[in-house]
Amino acid sequence: MLKRKIEGVLKKWKDTEGHKPLIIKGCRQCGKTFSVRQFAQENYAHEIYLNFYENKSYASVFSGSLEVDHLTMLISALLGPEAIFEVGKTVVILDEIQECPEARTALKFFAMDGRYDVIGTGSLLGVKGYGKRPASIPVGYEQIEEMYPMDFEEFLWANGIQAPVIQYLAECLNNETPVAEALHEKLRQLLLQYAVVGGMPAVVQTFVDTHQMNTVLRLQRSILSDYEDDMVKYADDKDKPFIRECFQSIPRQLSKENKKFQYSVVKKGATASKFAGSLQWIEDAGIIRRCFNLSLPELPLDGNAIQDIFKVYMVDSGLLIAMLEDGTQFDVLQGNLYGYKGAIFENLAADILAKMGRKLYYFHKDSGLEIDFVIRYAGQSTLLEVKASTGNAKSAKTVLNHPEKYHVGGAIKLGDYNVGRAGQFLTLPFYMAFLLTAF
Repeated sequence: MLKRKIEGVLKKWKDTEGHKPLIIKGCRQCGKTFSVRQFAQENYAHEIYLNFYENKSYASVFSGSLEVDHLTMLISALLGPEAIFEVGKTVVILDEIQECPEARTALKFFAMDGRYDVIGTGSLLGVKGYGKRPASIPVGYEQIEEMYPMDFEEFLWANGIQAPVIQYLAECLNNETPVAEALHEKLRQLLLQYAVVGGMPAVVQTFVDTHQMNTVLRLQRSILSDYEDDMVKYADDKDKPFIRECFQSIPRQLSKENKKFQYSVVKKGATASKFAGSLQWIEDAGIIRRCFNLSLPELPLDGNAIQDIFKVYMVDSGLLIAMLEDGTQFDVLQGNLYGYKGAIFENLAADILAKMGRKLYYFHKDSGLEIDFVIRYAGQSTLLEVKASTGNAKSAKTVLNHPEKYHVGGAIKLGDYNVGRAGQFLTLPFYMAFLLTAF
């Protein structure tokens, strides 16, 4: 059974006095339903489960009065003896709540009533053109948490790396001491495996159980196909012709030397006015993450972000590789990717950073100066250079050599290294990126 960090979020929510109904949002197939139901079964005497995607008729429960006593009467009549409402011991799970906007509105009534806990899950909450909007969003009566596909640390757990090992890695980072060689080599291999497998729970479980990469790839491409089906099924009619083209252009966008997202790469002659809504739809669905260019690489990063200059990365690195041709998995695992290797490892860094809840930023100037990522780390603006193997960091050196112009605290190089330091540069093995949690 895969261990997920959302379990801690759910436990903290339940233990908070006076907690509101909880919404878990995230891209399709990232494990929301499994995690929520497992939590319910372990922490409540009774679970009431309504899936609005699989059972469209359930929406009729919420078509009239939203008073809690009325709803519990209808739900118990619909589900029969299995639906037991006991004060303080029952949780109501409203799965794929975006399919029933009235159920989202009903969260206010459950919050005010307070007898039963309620958890909703949603995959396409708020995406433009979805067409099913609550008449009244219960602002102030719900708590929203975002869930991602499995991150690298969760992948390590799934592959038998336990808490003492991760604590040891954290100590190596804090003390800037090398990781023991045998462990270093094992984690290098696990990082490459994560790059191609990614974090979709069904894919990770298949990998852990079988290590058959052809099966992994088949599952990933099925997920990508489902995503594309959603784009056609749920988007505004005016955006439908463009969303899939936007999505399918991502590998080409990342192959460019300057990876800034360009609408002309989507389609010759394409403009932001025609395609911007399509890109926003894909981002709102939780499939991609933008990385904004900074006017200056200094704090506050969000205040220096240039909103119309950005890169686009897949939230899950395994899905990016599944979008490429057959044989790419083998190439990644062997380290034989030539020029495209940089794109894959940049996306891998974006995957790790985004799943930590970090916003993504980079720094590029027309003079050729470019920093892969800029993060807030230990209270300072910190340059983050990503190297597929090893390599210099010329742009970072330039920035660090001009403290009167660029107000940064230091630089980190992620690559095929062990832990070390040279002046303002901290070098880290790529697999330690997930430990950069000190904002």
